[in-house]
Amino acid sequence: MKEVYREKCPARCTIFRWCQRYEAGRVNIKDFLCPGQAHVVTNSTTISAVDEVMRQNRRITTREIAVELSISKGTVHHIIHNKLGYGKVCAHWVPKHLSENQKTARMGVCLIQQFLH
Repeated sequence: MKEVYREKCPARCTIFRWCQRYEAGRVNIKDFLCPGQAHVVTNSTTISAVDEVMRQNRRITTREIAVELSISKGTVHHIIHNKLGYGKVCAHWVPKHLSENQKTARMGVCLIQQFLH
């Protein structure tokens, strides 16, 4: 086998393990399902649910979102930062990239605050 497959040849212990499994009655070559946490695919439904929860409470943490929606913190973090483009500023979630209307509104708030002081 080594002459034919060279570096892609499986190790002897792997072949012995395959033979033991075959002799034990296993004939299916597909992998068995592994126990553990189910993998949640990041889809539009999950993204919109995270966005809705964040719009209701800008001070919510990723842990609280994960508990509320029953998804992992890593998935929530990926959605917030990579899909929705939010960042944390002064404990509030805000968009990283503002539209022209949002920039104008923020400028107006800053000017009002400047004249009040």
